[in-house]
Amino acid sequence: MSWTRGLLVALAVGALLGGSAGCASSEAHERKGEVSTSPVGKVLDGTDEEGRHYREIGKKDAPQVAIEVQPASGGAWDVRLTVRRFRFSPPGVRPVAVAGRGTARLYLDGHALTRLRTRDYRLPGRLVPRGTHHVTARLYADDQTVWAVDGKPVESTADITASGTDETPSPVSGTEETPNPASGTEETPSPASGTEETPSPASTG
Repeated sequence: MSWTRGLLVALAVGALLGGSAGCASSEAHERKGEVSTSPVGKVLDGTDEEGRHYREIGKKDAPQVAIEVQPASGGAWDVRLTVRRFRFSPPGVRPVAVAGRGTARLYLDGHALTRLRTRDYRLPGRLVPRGTHHVTARLYADDQTVWAVDGKPVESTADITASGTDETPSPVSGTEETPNPASGTEETPSPASGTEETPSPASTG
């Protein structure tokens, strides 16, 4: 879907796999380079930009993610993830890889924004300067390994273009790629604290 706000345009492209970005975590229990002994998938030598190993899993069983970004009030951007065969883990879970479970990390132009335990996030406009930018969501297991298929991380990227104006958005023509149909769970955000709540932009990944 594509929206325009005066000269402000957001084009959200929901790609299921491919692309790259970097991230950092704010949770104290995370230890980079340490991988759980979970029998799920196969840990590869390849890593993300922060040194977290890829965890290869068959395409048939792999989680999927798509991302959509739309302009919001006050110059902000609403980010929404659509996931399949994946559920978000609550805070405090054991750092062990469990099939179809974990967190998403959000990046802007390859720089870490936050770690998500829900599919919704409000991206502050002050973080998006004038120009075209890439917003990427990548799925991680609870031991911070990267869910991967064919050696590539499970992620999705959307392009947004900001011009610095702030007017009421109106629909314009655009394209949106729909996630491939697959069985599994799509998480629905809940106002309860812990899982599926809308995270605070203050949280960093």
